[in-house]
Amino acid sequence: MEAIEKHTGTVYPLGRDNVDTDQIIPKQFLKRVERTGFGEFVFYNWRFDDEGNPKEDFEIDSPKYEGASILIAGENFGCGSSREHAPWALLDYGFKVIIAPSFADIFYSNAFKNGIIVIEAEEDKVKEWQEKAQNGDFMLAVDLVEQTVTSDSGVYKFDIPSYHKEKLINGWDDISLTLQLEDKIKQYEESGGRMGIS
Repeated sequence: MEAIEKHTGTVYPLGRDNVDTDQIIPKQFLKRVERTGFGEFVFYNWRFDDEGNPKEDFEIDSPKYEGASILIAGENFGCGSSREHAPWALLDYGFKVIIAPSFADIFYSNAFKNGIIVIEAEEDKVKEWQEKAQNGDFMLAVDLVEQTVTSDSGVYKFDIPSYHKEKLINGWDDISLTLQLEDKIKQYEESGGRMGIS
């Protein structure tokens, strides 16, 4: 997993509440076994009609949001099924940061595990940033170490679990954490399982 301490990017405002994982990445695209290649199908049913033509009323593909890497959504983002493909797809599309007033618990954990900075912000602040992003030229600067989001209107402090913060800053996924215990695991195996791992 790529380490991340700071990120500055263009904001895409998704003004919808209760966005579930089937809307993020529809089930018909879950046939891949690797984590990559899902980005092109993000929000597919909102972006394209039955013939695969872009819909004009969903602006994520608009030139003004080209390269957007910060997604700001409404309440309860990532609800529904526990599929880890949802954060895979968002990250593969290019989103490094997701900001919302609240997240579904499993999505919240899965997003962190895959290297996305997930920020819970007050609803008023979320709406303010969404409104400013309507023209497509609004940017935010996120500092994970200082736990701040900086915009043209000032600095906003956010909370984040220290466990997730440390993993993101160091680029540690679950496998990396396990490998930190490699010596103790080896000792345990060599002892025939007769010692504890502390």
